[in-house]
Amino acid sequence: MNKKYHPFLAVVASCVAIFLPGALVFGFPGVMGMHWQQIFGVGRADVGQTLFFVLAAVGIFMFVTGRLQEKIRPAWVMALGALIYGPSTVMVGHAASIHWVYLWAFLTGTSSAFIYLPALTVVQHWYPQRRGLVSGLVSMFFGLSGAVMAPIFSRIFQILGYTTLTYVVGTVFTIIGLVTVVFIRLPQASSAANQKAEVVTPGTLSLNLWQSLRTRSFWLLWFTYAFVGAAGIAMVTLTTSFGLSHGLAMPQAILLLMAFNITNGFSRLISGFLSDILGRKTVMISTFLMAGGAYYLFPHVSGITIWSVLAAVIGFAFGTLFAVSAPLVSDCFGMEHFGTIFGVVFTAFGFVSGALGPWLGGYLLDLTQGNFTLVYAYLGSLMISSSVMIWITTPYTECTF
Repeated sequence: MNKKYHPFLAVVASCVAIFLPGALVFGFPGVMGMHWQQIFGVGRADVGQTLFFVLAAVGIFMFVTGRLQEKIRPAWVMALGALIYGPSTVMVGHAASIHWVYLWAFLTGTSSAFIYLPALTVVQHWYPQRRGLVSGLVSMFFGLSGAVMAPIFSRIFQILGYTTLTYVVGTVFTIIGLVTVVFIRLPQASSAANQKAEVVTPGTLSLNLWQSLRTRSFWLLWFTYAFVGAAGIAMVTLTTSFGLSHGLAMPQAILLLMAFNITNGFSRLISGFLSDILGRKTVMISTFLMAGGAYYLFPHVSGITIWSVLAAVIGFAFGTLFAVSAPLVSDCFGMEHFGTIFGVVFTAFGFVSGALGPWLGGYLLDLTQGNFTLVYAYLGSLMISSSVMIWITTPYTECTF
Protein backbone atom coordinates (compact mmCIF):
# COMPACT_ATOMS: atom_id res chain seq x y z
CA MET A 1 0.00 0.00 0.00
CA ASN A 2 1.22 3.50 -0.80
CA LYS A 3 1.92 5.12 2.56
CA LYS A 4 0.95 8.51 1.14
CA TYR A 5 -2.57 7.28 0.40
CA HIS A 6 -5.09 8.89 2.72
CA PRO A 7 -8.17 6.89 3.79
CA PHE A 8 -10.33 9.97 3.17
CA LEU A 9 -9.77 9.38 -0.56
CA ALA A 10 -11.35 5.95 -0.24
CA VAL A 11 -14.42 7.49 1.39
CA VAL A 12 -14.77 10.25 -1.22
CA ALA A 13 -14.30 7.82 -4.09
CA SER A 14 -16.85 5.43 -2.59
CA CYS A 15 -19.38 8.25 -2.28
CA VAL A 16 -18.94 9.39 -5.88
CA ALA A 17 -19.04 5.84 -7.20
CA ILE A 18 -22.35 5.01 -5.50
CA PHE A 19 -23.93 8.34 -6.47
CA LEU A 20 -24.12 7.32 -10.13
CA PRO A 21 -26.21 4.12 -9.95
CA GLY A 22 -28.20 5.71 -7.14
CA ALA A 23 -29.30 8.48 -9.50
CA LEU A 24 -30.52 5.86 -11.97
CA VAL A 25 -32.38 3.85 -9.32
CA PHE A 26 -34.00 6.69 -7.36
CA GLY A 27 -34.30 9.43 -9.98
CA PHE A 28 -34.70 7.98 -13.46
CA PRO A 29 -37.88 5.84 -13.05
CA GLY A 30 -39.70 8.61 -11.20
CA VAL A 31 -39.06 11.09 -14.01
CA MET A 32 -39.52 8.66 -16.91
CA GLY A 33 -42.48 6.73 -15.49
CA MET A 34 -45.20 8.79 -17.18
CA HIS A 35 -43.26 8.77 -20.46
CA TRP A 36 -43.00 4.97 -20.37
CA GLN A 37 -46.72 4.69 -19.67
CA GLN A 38 -47.53 6.83 -22.70
CA ILE A 39 -45.17 5.34 -25.29
CA PHE A 40 -45.71 1.71 -24.27
CA GLY A 41 -49.40 1.96 -23.35
CA VAL A 42 -49.00 0.43 -19.89
CA GLY A 43 -50.43 1.12 -16.43
CA ARG A 44 -48.90 2.26 -13.17
CA ALA A 45 -48.46 -1.32 -11.97
CA ASP A 46 -46.34 -2.07 -15.05
CA VAL A 47 -44.12 0.93 -14.39
CA GLY A 48 -43.95 0.04 -10.69
CA GLN A 49 -42.70 -3.38 -11.71
CA THR A 50 -39.56 -1.67 -13.04
CA LEU A 51 -38.30 -1.32 -9.48
CA PHE A 52 -39.12 -4.98 -8.85
CA PHE A 53 -36.50 -5.89 -11.45
CA VAL A 54 -34.01 -3.43 -9.95
CA LEU A 55 -34.43 -4.99 -6.53
CA ALA A 56 -34.48 -8.58 -7.80
CA ALA A 57 -31.09 -7.99 -9.40
CA VAL A 58 -29.80 -6.40 -6.20
CA GLY A 59 -31.04 -9.40 -4.25
CA ILE A 60 -29.27 -11.85 -6.54
CA PHE A 61 -26.01 -10.02 -7.00
CA MET A 62 -25.51 -8.53 -3.54
CA PHE A 63 -24.68 -12.02 -2.28
CA VAL A 64 -22.55 -12.69 -5.37
CA THR A 65 -20.72 -9.41 -4.74
CA GLY A 66 -20.07 -10.37 -1.12
CA ARG A 67 -18.39 -13.56 -2.26
CA LEU A 68 -16.63 -11.93 -5.20
CA GLN A 69 -15.00 -9.16 -3.19
CA GLU A 70 -13.37 -11.82 -1.00
CA LYS A 71 -11.62 -13.06 -4.15
CA ILE A 72 -10.68 -9.88 -6.03
CA ARG A 73 -10.17 -6.21 -5.20
CA PRO A 74 -13.29 -4.13 -4.49
CA ALA A 75 -12.16 -1.62 -7.12
CA TRP A 76 -12.42 -4.23 -9.87
CA VAL A 77 -15.90 -5.20 -8.74
CA MET A 78 -16.98 -1.55 -8.79
CA ALA A 79 -15.47 -1.01 -12.26
CA LEU A 80 -17.58 -3.90 -13.51
CA GLY A 81 -20.63 -2.12 -12.14
CA ALA A 82 -19.80 1.03 -14.11
CA LEU A 83 -19.43 -1.01 -17.29
CA ILE A 84 -22.93 -2.35 -16.76
CA TYR A 85 -25.06 0.69 -15.83
CA GLY A 86 -23.62 3.01 -18.50
CA PRO A 87 -24.20 0.94 -21.66
CA SER A 88 -27.54 -0.36 -20.35
CA THR A 89 -28.78 3.23 -19.97
CA VAL A 90 -27.84 3.94 -23.58
CA MET A 91 -29.70 0.77 -24.55
CA VAL A 92 -32.95 1.76 -22.83
CA GLY A 93 -33.11 4.83 -25.08
CA HIS A 94 -34.00 2.44 -27.91
CA ALA A 95 -36.51 0.38 -25.93
CA ALA A 96 -39.31 -0.99 -28.07
CA SER A 97 -41.46 -2.19 -25.16
CA ILE A 98 -41.70 -2.06 -21.39
CA HIS A 99 -39.77 -5.35 -21.30
CA TRP A 100 -36.65 -3.52 -22.47
CA VAL A 101 -37.12 -1.15 -19.55
CA TYR A 102 -37.29 -4.19 -17.26
CA LEU A 103 -33.98 -5.39 -18.71
CA TRP A 104 -32.43 -1.97 -18.06
CA ALA A 105 -33.79 -2.08 -14.51
CA PHE A 106 -32.30 -5.52 -13.89
CA LEU A 107 -28.88 -4.47 -15.20
CA THR A 108 -28.96 -1.24 -13.19
CA GLY A 109 -29.80 -3.19 -10.04
CA THR A 110 -26.92 -5.54 -10.78
CA SER A 111 -24.49 -2.64 -11.14
CA SER A 112 -25.75 -1.11 -7.88
CA ALA A 113 -24.90 -4.30 -6.01
CA PHE A 114 -21.42 -4.36 -7.55
CA ILE A 115 -20.77 -0.86 -6.22
CA TYR A 116 -22.78 -0.48 -3.00
CA LEU A 117 -21.43 -3.43 -1.01
CA PRO A 118 -17.71 -2.91 -1.84
CA ALA A 119 -18.09 0.78 -0.97
CA LEU A 120 -19.59 -0.04 2.44
CA THR A 121 -16.93 -2.65 3.11
CA VAL A 122 -14.03 -0.36 2.20
CA VAL A 123 -15.10 2.60 4.35
CA GLN A 124 -15.87 0.43 7.40
CA HIS A 125 -12.41 -1.13 7.19
CA TRP A 126 -10.76 2.31 7.06
CA TYR A 127 -12.81 3.72 9.96
CA PRO A 128 -13.73 0.81 12.29
CA GLN A 129 -14.59 3.15 15.20
CA ARG A 130 -16.91 5.28 13.05
CA ARG A 131 -18.68 2.59 11.07
CA GLY A 132 -22.08 4.21 11.47
CA LEU A 133 -20.83 7.59 10.29
CA VAL A 134 -18.92 6.43 7.19
CA SER A 135 -21.57 3.88 6.21
CA GLY A 136 -24.14 6.66 6.53
CA LEU A 137 -22.03 8.97 4.39
CA VAL A 138 -21.80 6.44 1.55
CA SER A 139 -25.50 5.65 1.85
CA MET A 140 -26.29 9.38 1.86
CA PHE A 141 -24.76 9.82 -1.57
CA PHE A 142 -26.67 6.80 -2.82
CA GLY A 143 -30.02 8.14 -1.61
CA LEU A 144 -29.39 11.85 -2.27
CA SER A 145 -28.47 11.19 -5.87
CA GLY A 146 -32.11 10.89 -6.92
CA ALA A 147 -33.03 14.30 -5.48
CA VAL A 148 -30.05 15.93 -7.20
CA MET A 149 -30.45 14.25 -10.58
CA ALA A 150 -34.25 13.99 -10.99
CA PRO A 151 -34.70 17.66 -12.01
CA ILE A 152 -31.58 17.41 -14.19
CA PHE A 153 -32.94 14.32 -15.94
CA SER A 154 -36.26 16.10 -16.39
CA ARG A 155 -34.63 19.21 -17.86
CA ILE A 156 -32.42 17.29 -20.30
CA PHE A 157 -35.45 15.25 -21.34
CA GLN A 158 -37.47 18.39 -22.08
CA ILE A 159 -34.65 19.98 -24.10
CA LEU A 160 -33.01 17.05 -25.91
CA GLY A 161 -35.57 14.28 -25.82
CA TYR A 162 -35.59 10.78 -24.41
CA THR A 163 -33.00 9.03 -26.63
CA THR A 164 -30.40 11.79 -26.35
CA LEU A 165 -30.91 11.86 -22.60
CA THR A 166 -29.99 8.18 -22.33
CA TYR A 167 -26.89 8.68 -24.50
CA VAL A 168 -25.64 11.60 -22.42
CA VAL A 169 -26.32 9.96 -19.05
CA GLY A 170 -24.97 6.55 -20.04
CA THR A 171 -21.72 7.92 -21.50
CA VAL A 172 -20.93 10.51 -18.82
CA PHE A 173 -21.77 8.17 -15.95
CA THR A 174 -19.54 5.41 -17.36
CA ILE A 175 -16.53 7.71 -17.69
CA ILE A 176 -16.91 9.15 -14.18
CA GLY A 177 -17.47 5.71 -12.69
CA LEU A 178 -14.31 4.21 -14.20
CA VAL A 179 -12.18 7.18 -13.13
CA THR A 180 -13.53 7.04 -9.59
CA VAL A 181 -12.65 3.42 -8.83
CA VAL A 182 -8.95 4.16 -9.34
CA PHE A 183 -9.03 5.65 -5.83
CA ILE A 184 -10.77 2.69 -4.15
CA ARG A 185 -8.35 0.82 -1.86
CA LEU A 186 -8.45 -1.32 1.25
CA PRO A 187 -6.02 -1.05 4.15
CA GLN A 188 -3.26 -3.57 3.59
CA ALA A 189 -4.30 -5.75 6.52
CA SER A 190 -7.87 -5.90 5.19
CA SER A 191 -7.06 -6.94 1.62
CA ALA A 192 -8.55 -10.16 0.34
CA ALA A 193 -5.21 -11.93 0.53
CA ASN A 194 -4.63 -10.95 4.16
CA GLN A 195 -8.17 -10.90 5.50
CA LYS A 196 -7.62 -13.94 7.73
CA ALA A 197 -4.62 -12.28 9.33
CA GLU A 198 -6.62 -9.22 10.35
CA VAL A 199 -6.47 -8.46 14.04
CA VAL A 200 -9.80 -8.89 15.80
CA THR A 201 -10.67 -6.46 18.54
CA PRO A 202 -10.95 -8.22 21.91
CA GLY A 203 -14.53 -8.91 22.92
CA THR A 204 -15.93 -8.98 19.40
CA LEU A 205 -17.65 -11.97 17.84
CA SER A 206 -17.47 -12.92 14.18
CA LEU A 207 -19.99 -15.42 12.84
CA ASN A 208 -19.94 -17.06 9.44
CA LEU A 209 -22.97 -17.15 7.18
CA TRP A 210 -24.25 -20.51 8.43
CA GLN A 211 -24.02 -19.43 12.07
CA SER A 212 -25.77 -16.13 11.37
CA LEU A 213 -28.64 -17.90 9.61
CA ARG A 214 -29.34 -19.76 12.85
CA THR A 215 -29.92 -16.58 14.85
CA ARG A 216 -33.22 -14.82 15.43
CA SER A 217 -31.56 -11.47 14.77
CA PHE A 218 -30.69 -12.40 11.19
CA TRP A 219 -34.30 -13.11 10.26
CA LEU A 220 -35.62 -10.05 12.06
CA LEU A 221 -33.19 -7.94 10.06
CA TRP A 222 -34.16 -9.80 6.88
CA PHE A 223 -37.87 -9.07 7.30
CA THR A 224 -37.12 -5.48 8.32
CA TYR A 225 -35.30 -5.01 5.04
CA ALA A 226 -38.26 -6.49 3.16
CA PHE A 227 -40.89 -4.30 4.88
CA VAL A 228 -39.10 -0.95 5.18
CA GLY A 229 -37.58 -1.49 1.75
CA ALA A 230 -41.05 -1.99 0.27
CA ALA A 231 -42.58 1.00 2.05
CA GLY A 232 -39.66 3.23 1.08
CA ILE A 233 -39.03 2.23 -2.53
CA ALA A 234 -42.76 2.48 -3.30
CA MET A 235 -42.44 6.25 -2.90
CA VAL A 236 -40.20 6.40 -5.98
CA THR A 237 -43.05 5.50 -8.32
CA LEU A 238 -46.12 6.42 -6.23
CA THR A 239 -45.15 9.96 -5.19
CA THR A 240 -45.48 11.62 -8.58
CA SER A 241 -48.66 9.63 -9.30
CA PHE A 242 -50.16 10.84 -6.01
CA GLY A 243 -49.32 14.46 -6.79
CA LEU A 244 -50.69 14.31 -10.32
CA SER A 245 -53.89 12.59 -9.18
CA HIS A 246 -54.43 15.40 -6.64
CA GLY A 247 -54.15 18.22 -9.16
CA LEU A 248 -50.44 19.05 -9.05
CA ALA A 249 -48.51 19.85 -12.21
CA MET A 250 -45.60 17.58 -13.07
CA PRO A 251 -42.92 20.00 -11.74
CA GLN A 252 -44.81 20.21 -8.42
CA ALA A 253 -45.24 16.43 -8.26
CA ILE A 254 -41.51 16.04 -8.77
CA LEU A 255 -41.00 18.32 -5.74
CA LEU A 256 -42.61 15.59 -3.61
CA LEU A 257 -40.18 13.05 -5.04
CA MET A 258 -37.31 15.46 -4.38
CA ALA A 259 -38.42 15.90 -0.75
CA PHE A 260 -38.39 12.14 -0.30
CA ASN A 261 -34.99 11.77 -1.94
CA ILE A 262 -33.37 14.69 -0.10
CA THR A 263 -34.09 13.19 3.31
CA ASN A 264 -33.47 9.71 1.96
CA GLY A 265 -29.96 11.01 1.32
CA PHE A 266 -29.20 13.30 4.24
CA SER A 267 -30.77 11.01 6.84
CA ARG A 268 -28.14 8.41 6.07
CA LEU A 269 -25.36 10.62 7.35
CA ILE A 270 -27.41 11.93 10.29
CA SER A 271 -28.74 8.53 11.33
CA GLY A 272 -25.38 6.85 10.89
CA PHE A 273 -23.73 9.46 13.09
CA LEU A 274 -26.48 9.27 15.73
CA SER A 275 -26.36 5.48 15.76
CA ASP A 276 -22.74 5.62 16.92
CA ILE A 277 -23.91 7.71 19.89
CA LEU A 278 -27.49 6.68 20.71
CA GLY A 279 -27.44 3.11 19.47
CA ARG A 280 -28.56 1.49 16.22
CA LYS A 281 -31.91 0.23 17.52
CA THR A 282 -33.02 3.53 19.03
CA VAL A 283 -32.47 5.41 15.80
CA MET A 284 -34.15 2.80 13.60
CA ILE A 285 -37.22 2.31 15.82
CA SER A 286 -37.96 6.02 16.19
CA THR A 287 -37.66 6.81 12.48
CA PHE A 288 -39.75 3.80 11.41
CA LEU A 289 -42.53 4.79 13.79
CA MET A 290 -42.60 8.35 12.46
CA ALA A 291 -42.66 7.11 8.86
CA GLY A 292 -45.59 4.82 9.63
CA GLY A 293 -47.50 7.79 11.03
CA ALA A 294 -46.61 9.88 7.98
CA TYR A 295 -48.03 7.26 5.66
CA TYR A 296 -51.28 7.10 7.63
CA LEU A 297 -51.64 10.90 7.44
CA PHE A 298 -50.68 11.36 3.78
CA PRO A 299 -54.12 10.86 2.13
CA HIS A 300 -55.98 12.79 4.85
CA VAL A 301 -54.20 16.14 4.49
CA SER A 302 -53.80 18.47 1.52
CA GLY A 303 -51.27 20.93 0.23
CA ILE A 304 -47.88 20.57 -1.40
CA THR A 305 -46.08 21.76 1.77
CA ILE A 306 -47.52 19.18 4.14
CA TRP A 307 -47.21 16.43 1.52
CA SER A 308 -43.56 17.34 1.05
CA VAL A 309 -42.96 17.18 4.81
CA LEU A 310 -44.58 13.75 5.07
CA ALA A 311 -42.64 12.49 2.04
CA ALA A 312 -39.47 13.78 3.73
CA VAL A 313 -40.28 11.86 6.94
CA ILE A 314 -40.70 8.64 4.97
CA GLY A 315 -37.50 9.34 3.06
CA PHE A 316 -35.68 9.87 6.37
CA ALA A 317 -36.74 6.42 7.61
CA PHE A 318 -35.85 4.78 4.31
CA GLY A 319 -32.38 6.30 4.40
CA THR A 320 -31.97 5.24 8.02
CA LEU A 321 -32.53 1.61 7.03
CA PHE A 322 -29.52 1.65 4.74
CA ALA A 323 -27.28 3.79 6.91
CA VAL A 324 -27.77 1.95 10.19
CA SER A 325 -28.49 -1.61 9.10
CA ALA A 326 -24.98 -2.18 7.73
CA PRO A 327 -23.20 -1.41 11.03
CA LEU A 328 -26.00 -3.23 12.87
CA VAL A 329 -25.25 -6.34 10.83
CA SER A 330 -21.57 -6.07 11.74
CA ASP A 331 -22.56 -5.44 15.37
CA CYS A 332 -24.53 -8.69 15.35
CA PHE A 333 -22.23 -10.89 13.30
CA GLY A 334 -18.78 -9.25 13.09
CA MET A 335 -16.77 -7.90 10.15
CA GLU A 336 -14.92 -11.01 8.96
CA HIS A 337 -17.82 -12.26 6.82
CA PHE A 338 -19.73 -8.97 6.68
CA GLY A 339 -19.97 -8.83 2.88
CA THR A 340 -21.47 -12.29 2.53
CA ILE A 341 -23.91 -11.96 5.46
CA PHE A 342 -25.04 -8.46 4.49
CA GLY A 343 -25.50 -9.68 0.93
CA VAL A 344 -27.92 -12.35 2.11
CA VAL A 345 -29.80 -9.89 4.34
CA PHE A 346 -30.11 -7.65 1.31
CA THR A 347 -31.89 -10.39 -0.65
CA ALA A 348 -35.02 -9.39 1.28
CA PHE A 349 -34.86 -5.94 -0.28
CA GLY A 350 -34.08 -7.41 -3.68
CA PHE A 351 -36.58 -10.23 -3.92
CA VAL A 352 -39.44 -9.08 -1.68
CA SER A 353 -39.52 -5.28 -1.41
CA GLY A 354 -40.19 -4.63 -5.09
CA ALA A 355 -43.20 -6.95 -5.06
CA LEU A 356 -44.58 -5.73 -1.72
CA GLY A 357 -44.06 -2.05 -2.49
CA PRO A 358 -44.10 -0.60 -6.03
CA TRP A 359 -45.78 -3.54 -7.76
CA LEU A 360 -48.48 -4.32 -5.17
CA GLY A 361 -49.04 -0.62 -4.51
CA GLY A 362 -49.51 0.07 -8.23
CA TYR A 363 -51.75 -2.98 -8.60
CA LEU A 364 -53.99 -1.86 -5.73
CA LEU A 365 -54.24 1.62 -7.22
CA ASP A 366 -55.27 0.22 -10.60
CA LEU A 367 -57.74 -2.15 -8.91
CA THR A 368 -59.35 0.55 -6.75
CA GLN A 369 -59.27 3.40 -9.29
CA GLY A 370 -56.56 5.27 -7.38
CA ASN A 371 -57.42 4.67 -3.71
CA PHE A 372 -54.26 6.04 -2.09
CA THR A 373 -55.83 5.83 1.39
CA LEU A 374 -55.79 2.02 1.26
CA VAL A 375 -52.31 1.79 -0.25
CA TYR A 376 -50.70 4.27 2.14
CA ALA A 377 -52.29 2.62 5.19
CA TYR A 378 -50.80 -0.68 4.04
CA LEU A 379 -47.35 0.85 3.56
CA GLY A 380 -47.55 2.59 6.94
CA SER A 381 -48.30 -0.74 8.60
CA LEU A 382 -45.12 -2.20 7.10
CA MET A 383 -43.13 0.58 8.77
CA ILE A 384 -44.77 0.04 12.17
CA SER A 385 -44.20 -3.72 12.01
CA SER A 386 -40.52 -3.13 11.26
CA SER A 387 -40.06 -0.96 14.34
CA VAL A 388 -41.30 -3.86 16.46
CA MET A 389 -38.90 -6.30 14.80
CA ILE A 390 -35.90 -4.04 15.39
CA TRP A 391 -36.96 -3.64 19.03
CA ILE A 392 -36.55 -7.39 19.63
CA THR A 393 -33.33 -7.72 17.59
CA THR A 394 -30.36 -8.52 19.82
CA PRO A 395 -26.67 -7.54 19.44
CA TYR A 396 -23.94 -10.13 18.94
CA THR A 397 -23.23 -10.49 22.67
CA GLU A 398 -26.69 -11.97 23.11
CA CYS A 399 -26.92 -13.95 19.86
CA THR A 400 -27.34 -17.71 20.25
CA PHE A 401 -26.51 -20.27 17.62
